[in-house]
Amino acid sequence: MRRVPLLLFFLVLTVTSQAQKAPTEISKLDPAMGGNAQAQDNLEWHDVTTWGVEGRILPDQKRLRWFDRLPADAEGKVTPAVWNLSRDSAGMMARFQTDATAISVHYKLSKDRLSQPHMPATGVSGIDLYARDADGKWKWVQVTKPATQEVKVEMIKGLAPGEREYAAFLPLYNGTEFLKIGVAKGSRFKGLAPRTKPVVFYGTSITHGACASRPGMVHTAILGRRLDLPVVNLGFSGNGRMDAAVGDYLVQLDAAAYVIDCLPNMSPDAVTEKCLPLVKQIRAARPETPIILVEDRRFTNDWITPAKREFHTQNHAALRAAYETLLADKVKNLFYIPGDHLYGDDTEGATDASHASDLGFMRQADLFEPVLRQALNLGR
Repeated sequence: MRRVPLLLFFLVLTVTSQAQKAPTEISKLDPAMGGNAQAQDNLEWHDVTTWGVEGRILPDQKRLRWFDRLPADAEGKVTPAVWNLSRDSAGMMARFQTDATAISVHYKLSKDRLSQPHMPATGVSGIDLYARDADGKWKWVQVTKPATQEVKVEMIKGLAPGEREYAAFLPLYNGTEFLKIGVAKGSRFKGLAPRTKPVVFYGTSITHGACASRPGMVHTAILGRRLDLPVVNLGFSGNGRMDAAVGDYLVQLDAAAYVIDCLPNMSPDAVTEKCLPLVKQIRAARPETPIILVEDRRFTNDWITPAKREFHTQNHAALRAAYETLLADKVKNLFYIPGDHLYGDDTEGATDASHASDLGFMRQADLFEPVLRQALNLGR
């Protein structure tokens, strides 16, 4: 009569033992689930700081760390939270040209927190590689899978022969201490200088990149590739609040357009208080540059959370009222993006109701793109 409990004991022990082994066995079953391969010896390493990255504003101004988004003198002018977040390399992108058939990267991250509960290490701390195809269209190539603060890996090998342009997108929620691109000796390699007149995005954690699976999947990066324009990502997680102190840096940029997407971090009263002054601050310094105002996305579960739904509705109304006031004041080159459908209508566009998934970012890019094309006088 005591055999059944004994058999159950051994069954539970066997299942538990197999479950414990699973994490170490998965990369053997599916090698793609493992990390990137170790970088080869005797490569030529090219430091991206020697030719520059896009998304790093006011490059001639002093930095505490080369890959900081804001210059050193922003410390003490912007809020402490904005300053700390500005040290993430979100939105930065290095372009280069090579005929190498394998590409490696060597970089060091400033923080040991490589991932977040709702965002993988590939997005928080990864380098994301794209290349132009034969028709000049940007297509994805590979992303690093960081497991340590210093990463030295072969991203990809076996590339099709030919010289082409590449773009390496830097980590979203981590800082970068250094970044080098490695190719085999004898390969042709040329760093491509940053392009001028970027589209400048000022926003919240969503602009910052939460919760993209890869740095290239944020809507700002998607739009940069689609429009073939440089972009600047001034998203500050939890702290995109239409601050005049950030506006002081916006107006120093020779921008193609400004996209103001701060409502997810604001209340209706704050929108009423701060939107008009920020737009007028930009317009005083940049009389002709297009300014695009963006309503906040709706939480994907606001259909069942009435208080949140009402909050979004009031926020939208506050921004719309500010927009109408600016139009009545004859502010030129002003554009508007409604927020109701930014994540789509099927509740599947976010990771946690608030922050975009890759699907949500793609849907945002789809709605931003025609407005940006109109503002910039770009054809389809």
